Amino acid sequence: MAFRGPKVWLWRWRRNPLKRRADTVEAWVVLGVWALTVLAGVLAGWTAAGSVEHGLARERVEWRPLVGRLTEPAPGKAAAQTGSAGGDQVWAKVGWTGPDGSTHSGQVRVSPGSPTGTPVTVWTDRQGRLVTEPATPAQASLRASLVGGLAGVGTAVLPFAGGRVLRSRLERRRVEQWDTDWARFDALWGRPMG
Repeated sequence: MAFRGPKVWLWRWRRNPLKRRADTVEAWVVLGVWALTVLAGVLAGWTAAGSVEHGLARERVEWRPLVGRLTEPAPGKAAAQTGSAGGDQVWAKVGWTGPDGSTHSGQVRVSPGSPTGTPVTVWTDRQGRLVTEPATPAQASLRASLVGGLAGVGTAVLPFAGGRVLRSRLERRRVEQWDTDWARFDALWGRPMG
């Protein structure tokens, strides 16, 4: 086991008579990898967050609430009869008229036991297709931040891992050079190798 001594900051950039060209190359590789890792992570995260934020903002503008009506009774018993919490919901068929006057139908979540004809708010896109309720600006901001953070970290892993592989190869090459130099040194002093 080699003795390492105290950690010296920025040792790769200091003058040293024992410093080799491989040490200088490694110093630039480390600097380049860190710069590329940070840059790639920030740019990927920023781009992904902006894209998600823009897409959710477009949904808020394009998607519209309409009033639909249940076309059949919702399964289950009404909350007042069962005494259960009002948060329980079931799927039921609903019909609505699109912005162009065409009729549509689909399934939405409603309170159990809702009778036929009960008004229900449905969200539709420009073609009148059923969609989920769009995210609020606060929800959109949170989603964009999470997606941006994940995209940034995921992208930053690539140059970081590549740098680690390159550094390990440089390290292996440097150790081989040291072995060769020590073998020459031992031969000069008359010591047998091995």
